[in-house]
Amino acid sequence: MGARLSTWISAGPTPAAEIAAQKVRWRLWAPVAFGFGAAAYMGSVVEPPLWAALVCGGLAACLALGLRRWASGARWLLPATLAALFVLGGVAGKVRTELVRAPVAPDFDKPVQIEGWIVDVARRGTGGGRLLIAPTRIEGLTQEALPFRIRVTVSPEGMVGPGTPVRLRAGLGPPPPPASPGAYDFARDAWFDRVGGVGFAVVAPRVIALAEPPGQLRMLMRINAMRWSLARRIVADTGERSGGIAAAMVTGHEAWISQEQTDAMRASGLAHILSISGLHMAIVGGFVFALGRLGVALWPWLALRINGKKAAALLGLTAVATYLVVSGAPPPAVRAAVTASVAFLAILFDRRAISLDALAVAAMILLVLQPEAATQPGFQMSFAATAALVALVEALPRPVREIQTPWWIRLPQALGGWVLASIAMSLVAGMATGPFAMHHFNRVASYGLVANLLVAPISSFVMMPALAIGAVLEPFGLGGPFLTVAGWSIDLMTAIAERTAAAPGAVVTVASGPAWTLPAAFLGILILCLWRGRLRWLGVPLALSVALWPRPAAPDIWISSDGAAVAVRRGDQAIPARPDSRRFALEVWSRRRGLELDDEASGALFACNRRRCLATGEGKVAQWNQRRPPGAKDAADLCRAEVLVLRSPAPADCRAGLVLDAADFAAGGSAELYRRGDGWRIVWAEPLRGRRPWTHPAGTSDSSE
Repeated sequence: MGARLSTWISAGPTPAAEIAAQKVRWRLWAPVAFGFGAAAYMGSVVEPPLWAALVCGGLAACLALGLRRWASGARWLLPATLAALFVLGGVAGKVRTELVRAPVAPDFDKPVQIEGWIVDVARRGTGGGRLLIAPTRIEGLTQEALPFRIRVTVSPEGMVGPGTPVRLRAGLGPPPPPASPGAYDFARDAWFDRVGGVGFAVVAPRVIALAEPPGQLRMLMRINAMRWSLARRIVADTGERSGGIAAAMVTGHEAWISQEQTDAMRASGLAHILSISGLHMAIVGGFVFALGRLGVALWPWLALRINGKKAAALLGLTAVATYLVVSGAPPPAVRAAVTASVAFLAILFDRRAISLDALAVAAMILLVLQPEAATQPGFQMSFAATAALVALVEALPRPVREIQTPWWIRLPQALGGWVLASIAMSLVAGMATGPFAMHHFNRVASYGLVANLLVAPISSFVMMPALAIGAVLEPFGLGGPFLTVAGWSIDLMTAIAERTAAAPGAVVTVASGPAWTLPAAFLGILILCLWRGRLRWLGVPLALSVALWPRPAAPDIWISSDGAAVAVRRGDQAIPARPDSRRFALEVWSRRRGLELDDEASGALFACNRRRCLATGEGKVAQWNQRRPPGAKDAADLCRAEVLVLRSPAPADCRAGLVLDAADFAAGGSAELYRRGDGWRIVWAEPLRGRRPWTHPAGTSDSSE
């Protein structure tokens, strides 16, 4: 084995020669350096002053331009240029942060009255439907302190369409912090979406009269009202079960998709179909492009006078832009639209549509416009998968096309080639996105490859074309037959998802690895995809770091960011004190640590009522669930615990081993506790987030600015 390895190494070019051969591919690393710089800014614990960022960005840009002019042959030109791009990525992140800056709502201690315009119907949450509102008045806030947008969860009776002026009463607060230290930071994404408050309506919205909104908001609401109307018509034509998925795939509205359908799609590895992304844009754009080329070819007069391929590319661009507007332009759709548009523009300028160069251009455009995307799972997964697929196409030999082969021979060959290509593409895309699914979502769909292979022909050749035609014709009352066909294909896809999800071992829960493993895996995947030569295999150990690196020990106790929810670990089980309290955060934490939730064991460890939870049996934790301090009797019972968690100030003379009260959670956020001998080591979430604009309590300012 060693002899063969040494022979393989000596037979190829030297590392220096292989590095020199990458000269034409170094440009592919420009968005990589830029993206890592943006990610470094997003993950920093310190917010740099704007003036310092602009000065550093100007110096980096001058350095890069100067080196290209006066040191074009220097060996250190490439690392210096990549370093400059890294700095520029961080500067872009800072500039973007300032451009989207908007007020954040305080944490109100009681429901407040809100007036505003319904901008859109947001994605359904665990508590019900959600409305995106442009507030015009919030009780207790001045006009200058109003958030740009707020998102409110309402009951099914409270669902109101876009463009409606409403008044409602809701519990309102800032976007929530991470569920556990190092977990997904919803507040950061909300900052860049300019959502400055979230809450739950305590009464249904009531339609009122408001002054005319600004022109830009009025136009946005008209578009969203059109999308909402189209979604309702699709559901009415195809039924809520299949129509909910159809509406989500056309308009982006997921209000009719049940939790059971969502769970089945996730467990089967088909959840990506529910989100408008690259698959949908590729099918719609490719379908229109193919129809355009066919239409030109069938008209000889026109085919002799125009370039059919370029005309079809223009039609494809139009279809992509239209689909982006109809979908509401969510981030996955924007990414997919930019990538598809770059491909069609490449055709218009006589370049290869599918290439790593085109993908690098698309990635750079997106990162310049939205630097925060570098830290978002959707961006990471979509571009890792696309880079892997394009690299696969580059690596595969092009088959020789036979001349005058009978159709009964060509047809089986074509079908066999399509099946093999589908298997290879699904396998490669799954391997490229696997590290991100493990790290961010802590789930591995065991049969995802099989489910995607079964659904691919259905979605590509029936579902999406039928939905596209049906959506275009539906405003004229002619889309019914096409939507019916789409509904049949959706029912078949749902059946495949449910059968797959019900199979034994369909979902494997995987704990998140150390924070450094994800960027290492991303870099490894990029080396495998972008490097040409045998040194690319050096990326394999990096790409496997998320999967193979040992997981850190799970904490013994978890506490939510406000002290309202507590869970303890027993082996591989997470046992909550109150199973229904902060359920979403509890599920996020348990999955992230690779633990299974055991609600039934709660009664053996905790005795809970509305006010408190006391430790029983092996339980060592007690929790006070009121914002006012406990009375003497309650305090005496609570303070016998080894760990006492309070949503109020701590009682005086409490002899509990460790006392954590409201002030601790206000400063530290969610917490994980590790037993160390006779004491505890506490890891808080807020120190890991640092002092950033999206981490500050409302009304505070960043001292670095």
